[in-house]
Amino acid sequence: MKRGLIAMLCLLAFVAPMAMAQSKPFVAMVTDSNGLGDGSFNDGVWAGLKKAETDGLATVKVLESHAMTDYVPNLSGLAEDGAKLVFGVGFLMVEQIQEAARANPKTFYAGIDHTYDGTIPPNLIGISYKEQEAGYLAGIVAGYMTKKYASQSPLLNDKNVIGAVLGMDIPPVERYLAGYIAGAKSVNPTVDVRYIVLGNFSDRAKGKEATLTLADQGADIVIQLAGLAGMGVIDAARERKIFAIGADVDQYSAAPDYVLTSALKGTTMSAYVTIKDLVNGKLKGGVNRVFGLAEGAIDIAPFHNHDKIVPAEVKNAVAKAKTDIAQGKIKVPETLADLGIKK
Repeated sequence: MKRGLIAMLCLLAFVAPMAMAQSKPFVAMVTDSNGLGDGSFNDGVWAGLKKAETDGLATVKVLESHAMTDYVPNLSGLAEDGAKLVFGVGFLMVEQIQEAARANPKTFYAGIDHTYDGTIPPNLIGISYKEQEAGYLAGIVAGYMTKKYASQSPLLNDKNVIGAVLGMDIPPVERYLAGYIAGAKSVNPTVDVRYIVLGNFSDRAKGKEATLTLADQGADIVIQLAGLAGMGVIDAARERKIFAIGADVDQYSAAPDYVLTSALKGTTMSAYVTIKDLVNGKLKGGVNRVFGLAEGAIDIAPFHNHDKIVPAEVKNAVAKAKTDIAQGKIKVPETLADLGIKK
């Protein structure tokens, strides 16, 4: 009798954690062709999944894509493996994730950097960001520092030129750029903002080459809006001894002496919130969700060891802009056309 009771208790002790583990939803992610280690939005979304796992909300998995032809097989394969929610990362996956969602109606899909037009499959969520707001904050910093406070660092000059390197001319990138230009000109109306479009998000060498060109034209601060290729911007900043501004996530650690700040969009936060909604039974498909400064998803990164060279005037201007944007007092332009700039 006693041995039977002990055996039953041991079985319960073994089964209970198994049942708890099985009760956690399986959540997965498909990267774009840059994969993990891009130091940008693939890594940012994966951090959201890992946080959900650490907090006991879900079990998680990632599939790295090596080419665009991997997108549909990866997205559908995870549904077949039992995933309750699959994130597809990157604007170039817009069509493929819709195809996968229609083919796997019992699985939720969430497209990062996606906004869907027309009828959206009821199991699909578009997740986009107000990148223009992050660009605006970064532009304020660059616009002030490039000339007025050039004496604060040997990496700055008085030529009043700043730059941007874009991976591709797509809406999320244009929003970043439009905000960056608007923010810079709001504090420095005569600043010359120059930009180069690479045509891809993966060619790090090309990103470096473009930044060297901008540096030759006088730019002392260059923001990278180019994913993995944007790491070449940071490489060039280190070589030419100018400042880089990172994007999507805090890229300070890539080059602590040369990354002034980073324009942040809450890929980690939005992924985590979406998983939490799934767990709580609140996740709804067939919608587009937009995350901005008012939702706590947009900011700029700390200045880290450059904090002492950034004057209070600059920090105060950034803080005021955050408040004004969140309260709707500043409407940041989303396109170059909004600024009266022709492509």
